[in-house]
Amino acid sequence: MSKQTILGRVTQLAKANINALLDQAEDPQKMLDQLIRDYSHNIAEAEEAVAATIGNLRLMEQDHQEDVEAAKEWGGKALAASRKGDELRSGGQTSEADRFDNLAKVALGRQLQSEKEARTADPTIAAQTEVVSKLRTGLDQMKAKLGELQAKRDELVARARSAQAQNTMMDAVKNIDVLDPTSELSRFEDKVRREEARAMGKQELAASSLDAQFEQLDALGDSAEIEARLAALKG
Repeated sequence: MSKQTILGRVTQLAKANINALLDQAEDPQKMLDQLIRDYSHNIAEAEEAVAATIGNLRLMEQDHQEDVEAAKEWGGKALAASRKGDELRSGGQTSEADRFDNLAKVALGRQLQSEKEARTADPTIAAQTEVVSKLRTGLDQMKAKLGELQAKRDELVARARSAQAQNTMMDAVKNIDVLDPTSELSRFEDKVRREEARAMGKQELAASSLDAQFEQLDALGDSAEIEARLAALKG
């Protein structure tokens, strides 16, 4: 996976719109669970790729530092050889002086080569440093997005459980609604009222039967009084 591919993928995942994805999902909870798994996997892959990119950058920085130090070292050798050549020339040893001057030239050539290599590496290191910075930012955003996904999932699960509990409660209330004529409680109340009415009917019937018996008894008493009075008249 190239660094451009890594950077593009990390950027795309970090900018994903969770709410838009949820709106399109038939089962948001399952979709969030899958997204969390995918994100965790992608983050693990991205971390490995970013670590490799950082490692390559550190190698380039080490090589660059070695070139800078080599250029400095060859510069020092060139200076030392030149001074030695001047010293020998002033002492009349021209051939030896020329040899040290030639050594100085070789050292200066090595210094020049090291400086060129260091300068060539500068823009590459700068570009790679920028890429690493963006990758790290993208990884941080992905991790934040993963936390957002996990929070969304927990919120969704809690809301689903709350809604289920409310629906269960409402169903239970509906089943015992005393205003519902078809409910068990209403039917039981009607049954009790019918039993009460039948008891009142029996009481009323019993009362009317008792009154009739007393009326009959009164009538018998009147008849006996009449007979007694008739016998008295005849006597």
